[in-house]
Amino acid sequence: MKKRIGTALVSAAVLLMLVMLPVERVSAQVAVKGETVYTMNGNPISNGVVLINNGVIEQVGTQNRVNIPDGYEVYEAKVVTPGMIDARSVVGLAGYYNQNHDQDQLETSDAVQPELRAYDSYNAREFLVEYLRGKGMTTIHTGHGPGAVISGQTMIVKTKGTTVEQASIVDTKMLSMTLGSMVRGNFSSPGTRSKTVSVLRQELVRAEDYAAKRAEGETNGTDLKMEKLADLIDGEVTALVYAQTAHDIMTALRIQREFGFDMVLEGAAEAYLVLDEIKEAGVPVVIHPTMVRPSGEAKNSSFETAGKLHEAGVPIAFQSGYEAYVPKSRIARYEAAIAAANGLGMENALYAMTKGAAEILGISDRVGSIERGMDADLVLFDGDPFEYLTRVEAVFIDGEHYAGDGD
Repeated sequence: MKKRIGTALVSAAVLLMLVMLPVERVSAQVAVKGETVYTMNGNPISNGVVLINNGVIEQVGTQNRVNIPDGYEVYEAKVVTPGMIDARSVVGLAGYYNQNHDQDQLETSDAVQPELRAYDSYNAREFLVEYLRGKGMTTIHTGHGPGAVISGQTMIVKTKGTTVEQASIVDTKMLSMTLGSMVRGNFSSPGTRSKTVSVLRQELVRAEDYAAKRAEGETNGTDLKMEKLADLIDGEVTALVYAQTAHDIMTALRIQREFGFDMVLEGAAEAYLVLDEIKEAGVPVVIHPTMVRPSGEAKNSSFETAGKLHEAGVPIAFQSGYEAYVPKSRIARYEAAIAAANGLGMENALYAMTKGAAEILGISDRVGSIERGMDADLVLFDGDPFEYLTRVEAVFIDGEHYAGDGD
C-alpha cells in the first residue's frame, strides 16, 4: 500500500510539473475565404482565399488559383481585411471601470516624465482590450496620454495574451507630449503656452548636451529622464505631439524643426488651416477621433479633416483617443467610417486603418496588409467594415482564432 501511495505521489508531482511548464500555442492551419479580400497591396481580390500556417500568411490569391491543402480549417466571410490598427489609445493603462485603481494613463506629480514606461502599467487582461479585439482591432499603439508636457512612453501591442510580455511587439515607441491649454488643467506650472514651450525647450537643450556626452561615454545611464530624451534626440524614439489648434500645430512644427527629432502630430483638429505647413514638414497625423466633442481646443474639428489631409498628401491614421467617460475608449473603426463618408472614401479610410497606420508606426513589415510572410492578423466581416450594422464574425491574431462581436 505504501509503495502504491508513493508511486501515486510521484506521478502526481510529475503531472503537476508538466502542467506548470510553459506551453507553446501552436497556430492551426487555416484557410480564410472571402467574397472580397482587401489585401491593401493592390486591388481587392474577389472570391479570395488566405492560407495561414504557423502564425503567418502562407499564400494569398483567388479561390480558383490557391489550392487549400487537406487538414486546413476553413472559415468564410463576405469581407476579409487585415487586422485593424488603433494608432493612438490609452487602453490597457486606462481601464473599463473608470476608477482610480485602473487609471494609469497620466501621472500628475510632474509635468515632465519621459522616463515613465507604458510597459510597466499595461494590463493585458483589461476588458477593453478584449472589447476592441471583438471590433476588429488587432494592434493598438497605447500608453501615457496627453495632458503633461511629456507624460511618458507609448508602446505597441497586439490585443492578445494575458501578460504584457505576450502582447507587446514594440516596448517603447514614442514619447507623448502636449502643447496647448490641456496642460494647465493638470498642473499649476506650466500655466501658459509660452511656459509650456519654455519647459519643453529647456529639457530638449539638456537632452542634446546629454546625448553628446553619452556618445563620448561620459554618462553612466542612471538618469532615466535624460536617457530617454537623448534617445529622442538620437532618433531612437519619436515625439507624439498632441496639438489641436493651428497655432499649437505651428509651434510643434517649429520645435521639431529646431531640434530635428522625428515627430507625429496627434489630434490636429485645425490641421485644415495649415495643410501646406504640415505637408512641407513631412509629419504624419494621427487624426483626432472624427466624432470628437467639438468643444475646447477641438471646437473647430471637422468630419472632413481626414479627407483634406489625405488630399494634401499627408499620411494619416485613426485613433480611439481618450475622453473621461466610461468606458474611455472609442472605436477607431467607427471614427474612420465617418471620415470615409465625408470626403476620405472607403478604401482610403481602410488603408489608414491598416497599412497606413502600420507605416506611421514603423511596423508595416509585420502587420497592416495581407501578404505572404506577414503576421496572420485578419478580420472577417459579414458586410462593409464601415457600415455600423456590420458584425465581426471572427478575428485572427498571429493565426490564432478569436471571437468577434458577432459571436
